[in-house]
Amino acid sequence: MEKFKTLEIVRASPGSAVFHLRLNRPSSRNALSLDSLDHDPDALVVVRSGACHHFCSGIDLAALDSSPTPGDRGLAGERLLRDIKTLQDAVTAIERCRKPVIAAVHGACVGGGVNVATACDVRYCTEDAFFSVKEVDLAIIADLGKLQRLPSIVGYGNAMELALTGRRVSGSEAKVVGLVSRVFGSKRELDDGVRVIAEGK
Repeated sequence: MEKFKTLEIVRASPGSAVFHLRLNRPSSRNALSLDSLDHDPDALVVVRSGACHHFCSGIDLAALDSSPTPGDRGLAGERLLRDIKTLQDAVTAIERCRKPVIAAVHGACVGGGVNVATACDVRYCTEDAFFSVKEVDLAIIADLGKLQRLPSIVGYGNAMELALTGRRVSGSEAKVVGLVSRVFGSKRELDDGVRVIAEGK
């Protein structure tokens, strides 16, 4: 197992080709981070999940809210542009991964979390999971790729409705609109079910 500041990589079991990539920032309710197991020859399947009570509550708004002092607006703009590009690259790396990437969603999947989930190949969730394209409520642009990915997953009308309202979509509704493939009753059932799917049993 490897631990980083915001994520941990755990092999499902000794000798397994399934690796769990868990977002691990409990103080930020698992704010978005980046990494990929794409080049690891031992990894055949990657499972994205959250380590605590939520899958991902989105980007760290506190980091984006560092207001510039009067003399450094240009520098702040450049820094924000660099940060957004880094986040875009992290989400796109999930989509480009040559191994199947499974999202195992429990609790909140908000903002940047929806970017991560929609970049995955397959999505599963718990009954208590909820999804929200929250950027509209914060008056910020959803520019990490979900607006491009959602229409092919849930259809244009559903994607527009989610993006324009920012409303919560329950796990069961996510299944109905095609955002997830299956809904599990609990986190334990989700973990067990995804393990069986990932291991091909």
